[in-house]
Amino acid sequence: MLEKKLKQWNGVEHIFEETTLLLSLLEQEADPASEAEVTKNLAAMEREIERLHIETLLCGEKDSANAILTLHPGAGGTESQDWAEMLTRMYTRWAEDTGYRAETLDLQPGEEAGIKSVTMSIEGAYAYGHLRSECGVHRLVRISPFDANKRRHTSFAAVYISPEIADDAEMVIDDKDLRIDTYRASSAGGQHVNKTSSAIRITYLPTRLVVQCQNERSQLQNKQSAMKVLRSRLYEIQMQEKAEELSKITGEKKEIAWGRQIRSYVMQPYQMVKDHRTGMEVGNVTAVLDGKIDGFIQAYLKYGRSAEG
Repeated sequence: MLEKKLKQWNGVEHIFEETTLLLSLLEQEADPASEAEVTKNLAAMEREIERLHIETLLCGEKDSANAILTLHPGAGGTESQDWAEMLTRMYTRWAEDTGYRAETLDLQPGEEAGIKSVTMSIEGAYAYGHLRSECGVHRLVRISPFDANKRRHTSFAAVYISPEIADDAEMVIDDKDLRIDTYRASSAGGQHVNKTSSAIRITYLPTRLVVQCQNERSQLQNKQSAMKVLRSRLYEIQMQEKAEELSKITGEKKEIAWGRQIRSYVMQPYQMVKDHRTGMEVGNVTAVLDGKIDGFIQAYLKYGRSAEG
């Protein structure tokens, strides 16, 4: 990790030295090609320095970990389930564009369209550090494609983000606290998946927390994936409990992100995506839903740092 950061800074230093040399040459003789090269180098340095600055904000205990993303539609049946599927696509496209690996661990399809729930693993350096900004309720306003009268509808979906926790002493789970059930997968997965009871549902008895996985071909693989999700969710719950306890001691009142409306995506009567925490707005809703959410992520990281200061 340190070697990578040194390489990044060395790259910036190399561009700086090259640009300084070009500027000294331009002082002696005008050259349109050199001027264009200087402009290009300055833009490249600005982008790289901004990226390195964002990385300095990813300093949380688990920011460098992979992320577990779980998405549930709100009330509203098919309308909200379709919105949940749109968000799933948005995060999948973002992961692909970022160079991360997105794997679906469990997916429950809706009866008519959309999804009832989905759990995904997003693997890559600082995946959790970036995605923790997405935790909360997302709101969509649009002309419903499922309404014959073409009325405007509002839909909600909740996004939960937790860090992937390694199977070690960091998170000890007693086998007697688990109830493990097997069942046949209900989502698309090929004939083999649906012929055998390979899907796994794990209930953590002390809290009744339920996780499940049906995307893999074997019970063992599904159990391993489900345990990965369980460790991740339990860790996040523990962190929330500690934060709430600290708030009681210090008298601070902070809303828990899981229950908040953090962002609105408006497609009718105008086009806008607005983050209600940072105030950031974007007019190109289509681009955002196609995975272009880095601006919102970076704005939240800066907002979090300024709030701490």
